Amino acid sequence: RGLEYSVNSVAFSPDGKRIASGSDDNTVRIWDVQTGEIVAGPFTGHTKSVGSVAFSPDGTRVVSGSHDQTIRIWDARTGEVVVGPLRGHTDGVWSVAYSPDGNLV
Repeated sequence: RGLEYSVNSVAFSPDGKRIASGSDDNTVRIWDVQTGEIVAGPFTGHTKSVGSVAFSPDGTRVVSGSHDQTIRIWDARTGEVVVGPLRGHTDGVWSVAYSPDGNLV
């Protein structure tokens, strides 16, 4: 519900109450698990499909990797980019993850 493009990646928040999605419309969205409604987003900035998303261990940030060869870290509530775009990949980014302590992606 709420999307017209394919979803490439989903991730549960650490508390299990929200889901982040990354899709072919180049956006990230945050969904409420109980209602299925979008609670934040779409987060815009990527110029190609979002291939992967992951929540930080504390649930305050979402990292996304895109086929535009960048990684961005977003505030999970506001959708503002807090880090990035991180450049240097020579192909699309297919997978992202946080370290257990949340200090690295």
